Order: sequence, then structure tokens, then C-alpha cells
Amino acid sequence: MGSRLGVSTEKIEALNDYAKSPLFTDAEKVALEYADAITETRRDVNDALFARVQQHYDDDTIAEMTMIIAWENASSRFNRAFRIPSQGLWKR
Repeated sequence: MGSRLGVSTEKIEALNDYAKSPLFTDAEKVALEYADAITETRRDVNDALFARVQQHYDDDTIAEMTMIIAWENASSRFNRAFRIPSQGLWKR
């Protein structure tokens, strides 16, 4: 999906190391860190991270971003529980 929206293959491949990658803006890095914090079950969105998110995004955007991250997490867990394989939507 990302490549269809204009995200380069190079950027998609750099996602595992987004924090150190020069390909991502500060706003993108904090959004990805926020997604990681929501997704990792042993981690939480602390006040400092949420404050950094608020520096880049308004309340409506934060709410939408949070909903999308939560939905994708729920979908992923559902698919994993039912052994539904990846649909292979992204290919190089």
C-alpha cells in the first residue's frame, strides 16, 4: 500500500531502523515510535512520548492515528490466531 501512495521502496525497507534513518522526518519518526509503543505489549505511551507526538500532530490526527494503529494491531492478532497468512500486498 505504501508504495502505491508514493512511499519509496528504500523507505519501506528502512522501517526497521527508522530512528536512525535520514529518510524519515522528525514527525514520521515520532509517529513510528508512537506506533511501536502502542503495539509492544510490555511498553506504554509515556507522557514524554505523547508530548512529542503533540508537537507534530493535532488532536484529531492523533486520535485517527491511534485508531488506525489499534485497528491494525487487532487485525494482525486476529489473523495470527486464525493462521491467516499475509496476503503479500507489498512486493519489491
